[in-house]
Amino acid sequence: MNQTTPVRPDMFCPLLDDYRCGDFFFGTAHGRLLARDTLARIRRPVDAQLAAEVTTSLRTAREGGHDNPVAVGALPFHAGQDSNLHIPLTVARSAAAGIAPAPRPTGRGVLAVSRLPEPEQYAAGVARAVAAIRAGHARKIVLARALDITPADPVDPAEVLAHLVHHDPHAFGFAVSVTPRDTTSAHRTLVGASPELLLSRRGKHVVSHPLAGSIPRSPDPREDKARAQSLQASAKDHDEHSHVTEGIAAALLPHCRKLHVPAAPSVVRTATMWHLATRITAELRSPDTSSLDLALALHPTPAVCGSPLAAAHAVIAASEPFDRGLYTGMVGWCDESGDGEWAVTIRCAEINHRNVRLFAGAGIVADSCPESELAETSAKFQTMLNALGLPNTL
Repeated sequence: MNQTTPVRPDMFCPLLDDYRCGDFFFGTAHGRLLARDTLARIRRPVDAQLAAEVTTSLRTAREGGHDNPVAVGALPFHAGQDSNLHIPLTVARSAAAGIAPAPRPTGRGVLAVSRLPEPEQYAAGVARAVAAIRAGHARKIVLARALDITPADPVDPAEVLAHLVHHDPHAFGFAVSVTPRDTTSAHRTLVGASPELLLSRRGKHVVSHPLAGSIPRSPDPREDKARAQSLQASAKDHDEHSHVTEGIAAALLPHCRKLHVPAAPSVVRTATMWHLATRITAELRSPDTSSLDLALALHPTPAVCGSPLAAAHAVIAASEPFDRGLYTGMVGWCDESGDGEWAVTIRCAEINHRNVRLFAGAGIVADSCPESELAETSAKFQTMLNALGLPNTL
């Protein structure tokens, strides 16, 4: 069986229209990948042996007659938790085509909302993180919060994915089936639109495009432009961003040469946020180093954890009353040649029919203000609230 499914050239919205719940979807404005059914599942703790096991599984698939096998899926934030990767039976790829914006989903009622933690508790956690940083225990700490929502109507992951891809086509739109750990757990789908490239490898060419330092966008064009300019001039946000670029450069250096890190970040936009961003490029030292090897060397970056990592992890564990799971992990693919693309798993939600969990986080540094960081997480929730047709006041 040839593993590459032909794509019709006349498709108005290539592959997105073919997605069904349980598939794996990953795509940007430059191309899309849709994977279906499972040849082999790779469920092992995220550790130093994971990339080697993936390579072995890909080789076994090819030897079994599957041309151009690819591993797809997502990895969690915490090391030691199980990966959520598999080698699919069929994979279709396409160049992305221009598509008309999808209408906003019909508004859904809400039966229940649980905030983890409550907003005032989150702000208090930020204040404690700032105190720890000022005391010299860390340089940056990323704190997240979650919303558990019970909508009045069932949620179709395919509709949410379509909205995200249409309204933010330059993001990494993704949908991942979250495999239940036991037979009593309900099936879940992680759906999102990440603006952040963790790592791309094409032959010897390596790219990472981290984001850190953010401000909500405004519907007023003049105010929106002013906010972008204020972000570009913000010493606090540049400080937050520098921890990320320095950490990524240090992690890539043992594996790469000709490493280029621009002297200053640029400002990029999503549908709801402005971000400071730096496009880091490099050349691979050894062709045996896969995209997954590199992504694991980077993960978790200071953009989603903090710096130093151990100190930031400790504060996160003490502050967040929920398990991040796949949130702030990575999602993407890797083929047998080592090429692949991995995005940071942010701007996302776990969907289970009538239960939805949303996530949002903010990077805390010495000059952070608890109220501002709380507002930033509220703004980041908007991407998924809009896609779900839920009230933006949650």
